[in-house]
Amino acid sequence: MNLQRTIVAGLTVLLASVAGCTSGTTVTEGADPGAGGGDKKSIALISKGFQHQFWQAVKQGAQEKADELGYQLTFEGPASETEVDAQLQMFQAAIDRKPGAIGFAALDPKACIPLMDAAKQAGIPVVEFDAGCDSDVPLNISKTDSEAAGALAADHMAGLIGEAGKIAVVAHSQVNSTAVERRDGFINRMKEKYPKIEIVDTQYGDGDHLKSSDIAKSMIAAHPDLKGLYGTNEGSAIGIVNAVGELNLQPGKLTIVGFDSGKAQIDAIKSGVMAGAITQDPIGIGRSTVESAVKAIEGQTPEKVIDTGSYWYDKTNLDDPKIASVLYQ
Repeated sequence: MNLQRTIVAGLTVLLASVAGCTSGTTVTEGADPGAGGGDKKSIALISKGFQHQFWQAVKQGAQEKADELGYQLTFEGPASETEVDAQLQMFQAAIDRKPGAIGFAALDPKACIPLMDAAKQAGIPVVEFDAGCDSDVPLNISKTDSEAAGALAADHMAGLIGEAGKIAVVAHSQVNSTAVERRDGFINRMKEKYPKIEIVDTQYGDGDHLKSSDIAKSMIAAHPDLKGLYGTNEGSAIGIVNAVGELNLQPGKLTIVGFDSGKAQIDAIKSGVMAGAITQDPIGIGRSTVESAVKAIEGQTPEKVIDTGSYWYDKTNLDDPKIASVLYQ
């Protein structure tokens, strides 16, 4: 036990020593991330990344709610969703600033545990969004039910390919909880409900367009009779779209189902290259996270799990007001 405490303490000190040295991060305007002093009217949100439009939409919703409730907000994330160390440095820096509350979306559910304990020791309440840490410190989480969303993607893929044939999955992480849940929700639904559909391969591209494109091209080459590809996030899906373009495949020859929104996916759906995708409600996630943080600051108990929903969209419902309100570009 003493050795474990020593390791935890050492990690915290190490992270503190390198905090602020990361590159590629972005912080909301109107707040100084280097300021200290323990401002109870401030909230620090640390996301899993910043390069995808999803996180920009989460930031938008968070800022809207913070402005509405009269709180200062910082919002930052690593340049890539593989940069776990950079995210932990941001977490430590937020603890050092002593905001009223911290909102965290975990890239690695285990690596964040020591810093959750450090936040608790500092008396800073923590709420989570999108993906959780394997810790009992956070008060709640605002997120999409990712397994249900993955199953929804599977149902639509199955319908589109006639409930039979070979398909493959380009996922964005084997560690991140949302990626695992989106993958497992999709795969398990196929196994349980569609016995004539065979998932011939699952590979991981870190949500990077180029890596995901190379993976998709190799899958298509290895399985000429492939009928469908599922990408578990924006980067994975656009990688598949780019692969199809580079291979000059005719639109509709391969059924592509994506996840998240963004202009590139919406354009691919409009052009017929992509069949459709699952969108979340990132603005709602941002608003809910800030609302939960404010409740924590004010001594209230937020609802433990807030499911902000998931929705299928394609060419037939892009203009539906309910769908349009959860798409982001």
